[in-house]
Order: sequence, then structure tokens, then C-alpha cells
Amino acid sequence: MRILLPLPDRDFDVTEVAVPWRMLRGAGHDVVFATEHGGSSPQADPLLLGGVVFGQLGAEPEPKEFYRELTGEASFRAPLAWDAVEPEEYDGLLLPGGHAPGMRQYLGSRVLQTKVARFWATGRPVGAICHGVLVLARTIDQETGRSVIAGRRTTCLPKYMERSAYYLTAWRRGRYYRTYPAYVQDEVVAALDDPDRFERGPVEMRRRGTASDDTPAFVVQDGNYLSARWPGDAYLFARRFTAMLA
Repeated sequence: MRILLPLPDRDFDVTEVAVPWRMLRGAGHDVVFATEHGGSSPQADPLLLGGVVFGQLGAEPEPKEFYRELTGEASFRAPLAWDAVEPEEYDGLLLPGGHAPGMRQYLGSRVLQTKVARFWATGRPVGAICHGVLVLARTIDQETGRSVIAGRRTTCLPKYMERSAYYLTAWRRGRYYRTYPAYVQDEVVAALDDPDRFERGPVEMRRRGTASDDTPAFVVQDGNYLSARWPGDAYLFARRFTAMLA
């Protein structure tokens, strides 16, 4: 199957892109990348490759290795432009996250939201993780005038995670962990018809799911829609999304 994975030009999360890409490719699927203008390789958040503070708080070694493999892929080195995407040609849509400033290009794009709305209308699998859920929260269903996820159960980056990461690193990185003045959770909840449809998941700050252990991970599936909270959920998120395609 063909899976569409849009990205900003820079600052996306290493793990939330590389892990799903690697697992989907391993299952025999074709992942097609798209950026605003297309044609050249997007760049992951460099601090997640080298470490946010004192070499810590970055991606784990395995996702970083996956990312190194990804940068050699032809589809990644020559992505489509968002304008050129025909959503109905794809079997699945993945919306990864990231929190550094370059993500605003992707999270706030009206062009991308229009493409996402068209894909959502097909009823095919849609997965969003962390800040990627904001793209759906901001995508309006033209028939209802509400977010496409207004009636769905969802998770996203929880407020306690976003706040804690900011307080731990602000002395060195300023507002690096605050992409917008509003917390991601607050904006996503505001897009829902019923705030109780938001699922925070168990409190977790340190442990991450791996290829062999989903114990710390958490995802929410509601029909054809799958959501997850942060890079620590990426392996479980990728496995569940792959199963949805089947």
C-alpha cells in the first residue's frame, strides 16, 4: 500500500518519523514523503540527534540509526510538494510530530489541512502522534464546520509532558519545548465535541516503548483513526497502524 507522510522542511521528530517508516517498509508498504515545496530532503530536529541538554533527552540509538537509513531513501530525498498531493491516491496517512520552531510550517499550513480533509473523507486509516494531532484538530470538516476529530476519541502530547520538558530545559533552550503559547492538549481538547473523549494515558516521563516492549506505550484507536502521545509510543503506534492497513 502507499502511505502519505507529510513533513515540514526542518525540525520534525526523529523517532516519530523514522520508526513508522522503517516498520511500514518492513511490512512491504511504500511510504511517500511530501513537504511544502518538495524536491529536497527535509531535516529532522538536530537536537534530537545530538541531545537537547548535555547530550540527553534526544532520540534513542535505534531510531537514530533508522533515520540515517531514511536519509538515503529516494522518496525522502525528493519529496512531493503538498500542492501536488492527490489524497485519494493513498491508502493511509501518517502525521508525525515535533516541537521545535520549524514545525509551525507544517502544523499551521492551510494547504496541508485541505489535503488532510480530503484524505479524511475517504475513511482510510489516519495516524497522528504527538504534535501531529494538531494538524487534525485544525483541519475543518466542511460539512460540519468542526474539526475532523470533533467526534473522535484521541490522545496527543499530554500537558504534563510538555510542561515538564519546558521547565527542565528552559534555562538552556528557552521556549524550545513550547511550540505555541497554548499547550497541545488544550488545543486538541477544545477541538472535541466532548472533552471526555480525550485520553491522557498513564503518567510516563522516562520509559519508552521499544521494538520488543510496549509496556510503557499508549495509543488510542477510534475506527480508522489512531493517535499516540510522544516518541515513547512510536513502536506501538507503528505496529497498530500497520495492522489497520491489513
